[in-house]
Amino acid sequence: MTDAADLVAHAHDTRIVVVGGGVAGLVAALECAKVGMQVTVLEASDRLGGVVRSAEVDGVSVDVGAESFATRGGTVAALVTELGLQHAIVAPDAAGAWVAGLPGGAAAPLPAGGILGIPANPFSDDVRRVIGWRGAWRAYLDRLRPPLTIGHERSLGALVRRRMGQAVLDRLVAPVTTGVYSARPDDIDVDLAAPGLNNALTRTGSLQGAVAQLRGGRAVVPGQAVQGLDGGMTRLVDALVERLTDLGVELRVGAPAREIVRDGDAWAVVVDPATGDGSPAAPAAADSATPAPGDRVPAHAVIVATPEAQARHLLAPVSSLDPGSVTAPVVEIVTLVVDAPELDVAPRGTGVLTVPGSHTAKALTHATAKWQWLREATPHHILRVSFGAQGEAPATEALDDDAAAALALSEAAALLGVPLQPSQLRASHRERYVQSQPAAVIGRAAVSAAGRAAVHAVPGLAVVGAWLSGTGLAQVVPDAIAEAERVRREALWGGSVAAD
Repeated sequence: MTDAADLVAHAHDTRIVVVGGGVAGLVAALECAKVGMQVTVLEASDRLGGVVRSAEVDGVSVDVGAESFATRGGTVAALVTELGLQHAIVAPDAAGAWVAGLPGGAAAPLPAGGILGIPANPFSDDVRRVIGWRGAWRAYLDRLRPPLTIGHERSLGALVRRRMGQAVLDRLVAPVTTGVYSARPDDIDVDLAAPGLNNALTRTGSLQGAVAQLRGGRAVVPGQAVQGLDGGMTRLVDALVERLTDLGVELRVGAPAREIVRDGDAWAVVVDPATGDGSPAAPAAADSATPAPGDRVPAHAVIVATPEAQARHLLAPVSSLDPGSVTAPVVEIVTLVVDAPELDVAPRGTGVLTVPGSHTAKALTHATAKWQWLREATPHHILRVSFGAQGEAPATEALDDDAAAALALSEAAALLGVPLQPSQLRASHRERYVQSQPAAVIGRAAVSAAGRAAVHAVPGLAVVGAWLSGTGLAQVVPDAIAEAERVRREALWGGSVAAD
């Protein structure tokens, strides 16, 4: 195949099935559809978008999953622009975030200019307000200790504890890693979470010097390296769906994939049939001699874009991927709409992170203080209270919705330092999802690399998603683009079209 006409014809005859309709799957589908491939997206649930989701609460459509994207790399902004939404990109309010759970129940603004909460100057007023004089003097000893010239400290928690002491670790670093990664500092790989920090420590002779060097004198306010969309992040999903529909992509919801099987030289994805109400039918009994019927969707290549447990289940029979046992943080977000004029002044900025163990909630976002578009959409205040982290079930897990809302309201009052009564609660919404195990957890990179390699070894298979790329759209989107490009190259240049 040498001329453009043949290549176009080959693309049009190539069928791609994407299993999973989260953002990773939709982006991968878009990359394949752009060149004219026939693409089908199979989503088990009744909605597309994965953890990017919204709900109407008290008459206002609000994000109840991901509410923003990190600006690093620029890939998400480029996708937003490609979809014609560049005018909708908005920055959060500059007030910044606070940390609660300090001694005596105090709270304070998170210091600017750090990396993962590690300060460049422990004696600056905003840092000392959090860690106290004793913590500041202990952190100063970092300058007197020898640099780590032989090898690197792998654990973020061990590094901070050794260099700057427990106060910095507990009151600055742990709230950030728990809130951002849903993981403890001891479990975070320094080189993945803060690339270059170990090397900068060796060059400068101290951890605080390393932070200062990497920051280059820039005092970044915590929570400011993100952007959102006017109207909510689900606008990204809506735009993706619209573009995919225009390109002729078949989008099927309520279509859970049961298995991936060989079909001659190509593949087929077996989809469980739906019941009359649109939900998937119950599978056949394990001892049944007759397999449950299913719709077979043919494909020259299959891109699996599901959460890790489902991906391993689907891919293990057709690759060397270990089905394994998967543990991942379960997170619940309770969104509250409250009538509380005392919150008009945003008493604790755009949100609050917590010192682990000090509160049942791990974080709170004052959404109407953070986003101007949301502030203009309602005269009330919208608060997002997050529960659950790595190895820690959400405190709301065993509660019904009313009890979960009551707990969230109580936590919000404590975190914001403002009394909030049940009579002030206008409406609430509860959302539960399984968050991918953080890519920055020690040992996770090797597990992900092994998983990706096992799938790459089988022609016509690919896998994308946060469990491989790392959580957050800034990591998910470029990874999905790269993997889809690999599938395109393999399908168009790596062999003949064989399945019809």
